[in-house]
Amino acid sequence: MRIITGSLKGRRLELPRNLKARPTTDFAKTGLFNVLQNLVEFNGLKVLDLFAGTGSISFEFVSRGASSVTSVDIEPAHCKAIQQNADRLELKQMRVLRRDVFAFLESPGGQYDLIFADPPYDMSGAEQLPDMVLQNGLLSEGGWFVMEHSSRVSYEEHPHWNQTRKYGSVAFSFFTLEEEA
Repeated sequence: MRIITGSLKGRRLELPRNLKARPTTDFAKTGLFNVLQNLVEFNGLKVLDLFAGTGSISFEFVSRGASSVTSVDIEPAHCKAIQQNADRLELKQMRVLRRDVFAFLESPGGQYDLIFADPPYDMSGAEQLPDMVLQNGLLSEGGWFVMEHSSRVSYEEHPHWNQTRKYGSVAFSFFTLEEEA
């Protein structure tokens, strides 16, 4: 797995073969970041990556200039792989937390400019994530919440939904608290 663009473009992430994570494809990641570049300024961005898995989304944000990226995952092997890659690439702006995401969201200890979540598609309770994120004061003013999910699921009826982009079986839904996004 490689980093697509930015200061770390082309660098490979070293991952154990038995990692249980479902990594976001390069095709979907490229589409996601093409949309994001029209919504946010990456330089100085404070990012929270929930269900971080391989960490590939976290590394893409760092590569594009995010000043702080917090990666949260409950799986020890995922956290270890992310931390080892961050150490190998000498990325001081990354923080890896081994926590249950739902427990973390109850007391996150700060605000973020962008929150990304990629829960397992079949996870019970995943549909509650937009409300949990948007109602708990986690987003800074003008911030965005982006959720990766199956393209068969729709969040268009959510009051803070802004748009959904589909890339094959993968979809990204974008939410904001701003009225005029």
